[in-house]
Amino acid sequence: MCAAHCATGLFCVKKGRLCLRLRAHRYPPSAPEESTGAVMTGSLFAASLEAHLELFALLRTLAPQVEDAARHMGDALSGGGKILVAGNGGSAADAQHFAAELVGRFQRNRRALPCIALTTDTSNLTAIGNDFGFREVFSRQVEALGRHGDVFVGISTSGHSENIVSAVREARGQGMFSLALLGRDGGVLASLADMAVVVPHQVTARIQEAHIFLLHHWADCLERTCTS
Repeated sequence: MCAAHCATGLFCVKKGRLCLRLRAHRYPPSAPEESTGAVMTGSLFAASLEAHLELFALLRTLAPQVEDAARHMGDALSGGGKILVAGNGGSAADAQHFAAELVGRFQRNRRALPCIALTTDTSNLTAIGNDFGFREVFSRQVEALGRHGDVFVGISTSGHSENIVSAVREARGQGMFSLALLGRDGGVLASLADMAVVVPHQVTARIQEAHIFLLHHWADCLERTCTS
């Protein structure tokens, strides 16, 4: 290790050698040897699977809200409206996934259903972010694209994503129905949106696993009820 040259950076090159410095706050020390390799993989897999199964058993308690949300989206689509959906990071990927299931197909061929993910237009995202701030990257699009009778679906594992909060407020101002798909305790969005479906878990990965299951369920419902 080149201490003199690596004191402030992640790496340096000295005398033809690559010196890598791992910052303690970003890269914790290796786990004990008995937790590595096949033993760690097996125990971690078992623990993650158990947490996943326990959470999915709890999802039964969300059935009334889940089905009510499906009805609201179905009513909007049947009435000539559309769905706008947004999220950040993994939730942005979920938003795009959901839109693709509706515009394309979920399990069977049928007419396309109007759903727009607000996370995909890089020109809009960067222009709005640059001119108005990241908080407005979705609300500005809701203002432009949303209409009375549409549905806005905001996805946030924390329930506190500022750009989703701003978009929900804009959606309600436009006369749209706002649906928040959340995690943990629901955060500020649980009470701000017209309806909230809150996955009761603290780990982001488990919340996202439940979110994509719920989005698939909604895609299945809408495919069955809005395309016959």
